[in-house]
Amino acid sequence: MEELQFEHYKLLKSQKFVEKDLDYSILQQHIPYLEKISELSNCVVMIFDLFKCEHVFVSKNISMVLELDMKKSLGEPSYINERIHPDDFYELHEAGLYFLHFGFSLPVEKRKDGKLVNEYRILNEKNEYLRVIEQQICLENDIHGNTWLALGIIDISPDQSIEAPFQSRLINVKSGDFFVFPPYNKEAMLTAREKEILQLIAKGLISKQIADKLFISVNTVNTHRQRILEKLNADNSFKAIKYASKLGII
Repeated sequence: MEELQFEHYKLLKSQKFVEKDLDYSILQQHIPYLEKISELSNCVVMIFDLFKCEHVFVSKNISMVLELDMKKSLGEPSYINERIHPDDFYELHEAGLYFLHFGFSLPVEKRKDGKLVNEYRILNEKNEYLRVIEQQICLENDIHGNTWLALGIIDISPDQSIEAPFQSRLINVKSGDFFVFPPYNKEAMLTAREKEILQLIAKGLISKQIADKLFISVNTVNTHRQRILEKLNADNSFKAIKYASKLGII
């Protein structure tokens, strides 16, 4: 674990920031909008500064939504890390490392196209584990092309099964394609047809209606439905819809 943390830190420090060229007024411009998002969506919003290697913004509702200490979340870099479930800790950091490598390898203009979505368990101040879904995306690059500010949005997962394993997905926010991540697994990508069928299920259509609408057989629809459940690791269509909605797929 120490090797992984060291590699993570080394990768963060590999960018060549020029402190005087970092315009923190940009950060201040984001904050009112992000506070409003956190209020309307009942989610926790954070901004991580890759130059300072610390959170520079945490929405005020973290104590209400996640029952965590806001001052410690900002002032103590290890506070949140120490509250992650030990069975999720390594994989969460591994996914973060993969995402950094992936993001740094992209042209600057494409770095905001990728979003990492992690589902893991975190211990609140009542010593109870909550299962959360965290989305991470590049918020700002600096003028030299370094990835500077990362946006994190944390929701309570609709699946509060404490025994459920850690999950991670990489999403292309433009196309909606997503992959189980890491490692890259082509078979886990939700196809355009599967997304289309899931959207129709969300609208309340049954398999026969979907088949008629798409000019395919009911058996084909049911095969797609089964694959959707497997790829989203969902027990039923209701959970698949809620999970896909959280991920921004539908």
